[in-house]
Amino acid sequence: MSGFLVIGATGNVGRHVVARLRDGGGDVRALARRPAAGALPDGVHAVQGDLADPRTLDAALDGVTKVFLLWPFLSAEAAPAVVDALARNARHVVYLSAMSVRDDLKPEENGFWGEIEHLIERSALDWTFLRVGGLAANTLGWADQIRTEGVVRWPYGAAARSLIHERDVAAVAARALLDDGHAGAKYVLTGPEAVTQADQVRLIGEAIGRPVRWEELPPERAREQLLASWGDAAFVDGALGYWATLADRPEPVTHTVEQVTGVPARTFGEWAREHARDFSPA
Repeated sequence: MSGFLVIGATGNVGRHVVARLRDGGGDVRALARRPAAGALPDGVHAVQGDLADPRTLDAALDGVTKVFLLWPFLSAEAAPAVVDALARNARHVVYLSAMSVRDDLKPEENGFWGEIEHLIERSALDWTFLRVGGLAANTLGWADQIRTEGVVRWPYGAAARSLIHERDVAAVAARALLDDGHAGAKYVLTGPEAVTQADQVRLIGEAIGRPVRWEELPPERAREQLLASWGDAAFVDGALGYWATLADRPEPVTHTVEQVTGVPARTFGEWAREHARDFSPA
């Protein structure tokens, strides 16, 4: 029996990691700032802790050997103390990183994802990095527009992304936590194909049985909206600049999900059908 701690246990990826670890027979805990009854599946225990206050982590990590780490902030300011706490208690961390991280760049040139990878590599922990491209679940940000107007207003409709189903990320994470042989791996995870954003919208329309229209939004308008949501100008500008490149150079496609799990990654169309209720009018 292994003790597992899932950080980010109620998010799009983390909840599926929790379910797979529970089914794998481990002692599964979920970190929460304010543990609430009924928020987790049966057999999963909520433990109090806050990444913004790393002093709270030692009690949550008592008896834990392996950790799934999703970093919820847009900076790595608190990460050194968090990694120290993980290293004092656990043996292995599986960290949800980003496909944009490159080994030939300095950690600070790879954003907070690269900085955290560097901290973990320098620690005494065994580690596995899941360098994920875009999550298909990020398109849930279009749901209100689709439900109310049947339209998506967003920039760069020709940008082709290899979005990955959250269940596939969780499947790789669970294998890395449950099985031996994944320490030191840097897995680049994508969906099985690159699909333009305009075609993503079309596929959502097919899934819900009603047409959904793409309407190109000027990047400057999108920047205003994203600044209001994210607040970090450098992060917003980096995202918009990256999306602009994908019209000519689609995101790469890997087959790592199948190599690790033995099951091919799900397509965006499959994801859209599974989430049709999220986009359908009430």
